Amino acid sequence: MVAGEPETARLVAAAGHWRTVAAATGPAARRAAEDGVRLAYRAAGLAAPEHIVWAGSPLEATAMALLLTGRHDLTTAAADAATSASAASSAAADAAADRAGTVVARARHALEAAGVVPGPQAAGPCVREAVRTRPWEEERQRLLAFLGPGGWAERWALTGAGLWQSTAALTLRIRDGITDVLAPGTGTGTDPVSGAARGLRSAVRQALLDSVAGQHDAPWLAAFDGAGHRLDGLAAVARAAGWWWPYERVAVLAERPVELHRDEAGRLDRADGPALAFPDGFALHAWRGMPVPAGFLDDLAGITPERIRTEDNAELRRVMLEHYGYDRYLADSGARPLHRDETGVLWRIDLGDDEPVVMVEVVNSTPEPDGTSRVYWLRVPPATRTAREGVAWTFGVDPDSYRPERET
Repeated sequence: MVAGEPETARLVAAAGHWRTVAAATGPAARRAAEDGVRLAYRAAGLAAPEHIVWAGSPLEATAMALLLTGRHDLTTAAADAATSASAASSAAADAAADRAGTVVARARHALEAAGVVPGPQAAGPCVREAVRTRPWEEERQRLLAFLGPGGWAERWALTGAGLWQSTAALTLRIRDGITDVLAPGTGTGTDPVSGAARGLRSAVRQALLDSVAGQHDAPWLAAFDGAGHRLDGLAAVARAAGWWWPYERVAVLAERPVELHRDEAGRLDRADGPALAFPDGFALHAWRGMPVPAGFLDDLAGITPERIRTEDNAELRRVMLEHYGYDRYLADSGARPLHRDETGVLWRIDLGDDEPVVMVEVVNSTPEPDGTSRVYWLRVPPATRTAREGVAWTFGVDPDSYRPERET
């Protein structure tokens, strides 16, 4: 079944609504979110949770989930994981352990203040399967049977498809950020400390699997919008709060972000602070989608070609180059041209363990109003050998066919 014009307009409007929900910042509407939780439990045939506990971020909520499920002893695990992550730097290991310990202590205090004693006896089993997974899948199958494959594909294209990529990427970044804080070690060794780090990372990932994405379930909720009432509870929580964790007797809800900064491609991006921040201080920093450490971008104002050359991390080095400017780096680093002809000048920046940056410097043949000619830098494939080859590549033609009457 293909949607008619009125239904198409409704679905497009629904997609816009859920796009706003996915990007919402600011305090949660707690009463509405809690009512949504109770409705979701009731729709699943479950009694409402005895306790609903709020966390300042999905990071703190994940720590609560770990404490409630008893999957891992958090008393010493964070310190062991931090030691594994930074064996060469005791200061860094201590800082990572302190940060994780602070989050866990805050989570424990919030649970106890709500009258919940940490441990699986207090929370009961996770009920995500009943509350979210099963009704979600049943609703999808019902719509698929009603609309047919073509109708479902059209509905998804009009609603969730446009939200999916950026929302899924954001969700993954949040999960990674949580894991890096609560379980900073990679645990690659065979020693007991590395084993503890691996165990903690696995426990954190399992706790994250208990979560419902709340506002970041917007792509699917957009697709289901107006199709029935089975998912009304989930939709109500999504409109009012962030991620949440449903257990038999306890539900944990996380606040929404207080800040969200993205570029035109929907990637996390901010040069002067966190790109994503929550009210309890959990934050992610990024430059054009690239994760960077806190404080890294603050240092870019004084970056030098030497500092760029000596950066070991290839991804951070790319961020430095983008911020500094490839043309400026070429000029300041004393780079020499590989080739020049009537189309321009070919330059190459060797980056050690990363692929080289190759660019063609071209001059606009049409003068600016003040009589000057603007210079452009065109990024071309690393294997480019001549300026003509590079310029031709930007036009999608081979070098022999490139014969511009006027270059602009």
